[in-house]
Amino acid sequence: MDIRALFMGLAFALMWSSAFTSARMIVADAPPMMALSLRFLASGLIGIAIARALGQSWHLTPAQWRATFIFGLSQNALYLGLNFIAMQTIEASLAAIIASTMPLLVALASWLVLRERLRPLAVAGLFAGFAGVAIIMGARLSGGVDLFGLLLCVAGVVALTVATLSVRGASASGGNLLMIVGLQMLVGSAILIGPALAFESFEVNWTWQLAGAFTYTVLVPGLAATWVWFLLVARIGAVRAATYHFLNPFFGVAVAALLLSEALGLFDIIGVIVIMAGILAVQRSRVVMRNAVQTPPLPDPIPPR
Repeated sequence: MDIRALFMGLAFALMWSSAFTSARMIVADAPPMMALSLRFLASGLIGIAIARALGQSWHLTPAQWRATFIFGLSQNALYLGLNFIAMQTIEASLAAIIASTMPLLVALASWLVLRERLRPLAVAGLFAGFAGVAIIMGARLSGGVDLFGLLLCVAGVVALTVATLSVRGASASGGNLLMIVGLQMLVGSAILIGPALAFESFEVNWTWQLAGAFTYTVLVPGLAATWVWFLLVARIGAVRAATYHFLNPFFGVAVAALLLSEALGLFDIIGVIVIMAGILAVQRSRVVMRNAVQTPPLPDPIPPR
């Protein structure tokens, strides 16, 4: 872990977390599924073009094609699609907090369902992380948060957790990572365009804020964050790189407060700190376990974009 890796990790966490604020800006002026489908189309085509320029092939292995479809459906269409719809009625900071629990859900499912061995530090981190979520949810529910939007965010992060567990490293085998990312986005775009045409009216309030947020979402969380993530994984490994997920709750609420003036209460701040501590404990435990024994680590997700 050197100074370059430190800055790369901070940059990734900031770019990933900022996606919720830009999404909130987009859905304020455009139908969510249509906007997201177009965003995936643009990011996917750019990603594939860059991958081809780097010599990557779209002749993938069967495991890679399976991972491409599963993540295109679960991560892009379901996880991000449900979040875009939800952010019509809930704040970006809350959506970011819920999404940030994904490493905790992956560890919990691996422990309870797949019978992975967790160290005591990881177990304590799980309890702390979910306690932090409970603190925030209690405060938000008493403050009148939209329950339907909240449930959509929860369903989205569960879908991403299931997808992460189901492919377990398949997308990382055989190279062509940027090509896989681009193809995943095209899968998400193709899945979302049908419901968008069926259920949404193409009513767009053309503003500079919409144009800026859409462009930013395509280029920064969509492509730059993914590129930095893979560079970081290549430099320090997936387990250590995943430790930077603990910063996502903080950056998510900080960017929303700065750009959208979303209010933060005392319980929000306490909950975010507890969640960050829980995620850090889980990920640090994985680093210790990885160093102690050479066994496959818990699955690391391709970061949501």
